[in-house]
Amino acid sequence: MLCPKCNSALDFEEDEIDIGDEFTCEECGANIAVTDTDPLELELSDDDDEEEDEDFDELDADDDEEEEEEDEEEEW
Repeated sequence: MLCPKCNSALDFEEDEIDIGDEFTCEECGANIAVTDTDPLELELSDDDDEEEDEDFDELDADDDEEEEEEDEEEEW
């Protein structure tokens, strides 16, 4: 089975996993969840998406602060 994010081969025993199990890709660090076992289906875990969203939120907050500072400088 391949990682849904980077397509690297994942090392696990298919007969030892259950729906809802989660693990991390050794190559890219993606959090992967087992969504079905017959046939085996994997997808990126929501935790991975939340981390990316937090990164964007932090960038947006930094941009807002810079814009406010520029506005204050223009008023002078």
